[in-house]
Amino acid sequence: MSLLSMLFGTAQNSAVKVLSAEEFKAQIGKGKVQLADVRTPGEFNSGHIKNAKNIDFFTGSFADKFEKLSKEKPVYLYCRSGARSKKASNKLVTMGFTEIYDLKGGYNNWK
Repeated sequence: MSLLSMLFGTAQNSAVKVLSAEEFKAQIGKGKVQLADVRTPGEFNSGHIKNAKNIDFFTGSFADKFEKLSKEKPVYLYCRSGARSKKASNKLVTMGFTEIYDLKGGYNNWK
């Protein structure tokens, strides 16, 4: 079962915390944070959270761009509805990030 969970992303990693829009807003409002929008540039350009960096999950440079961020600091992620950011969170765990916050419901829930 754990292998299936790992392959299909059904298990929640302890490094990843899913936050409501209110919790997410409060956390990122505390100061300068590593905030990443993992949607496509087109989605990003149609509206995004202030100070978010666009790092498209579907590009080959996804990992390279995240390697430029600090693994010792929290990372805040969101996508359109929460599915991509969940996958991105799992990828970041494998890359060595230890504190990841994912916006529940994505940007759709933020608006």
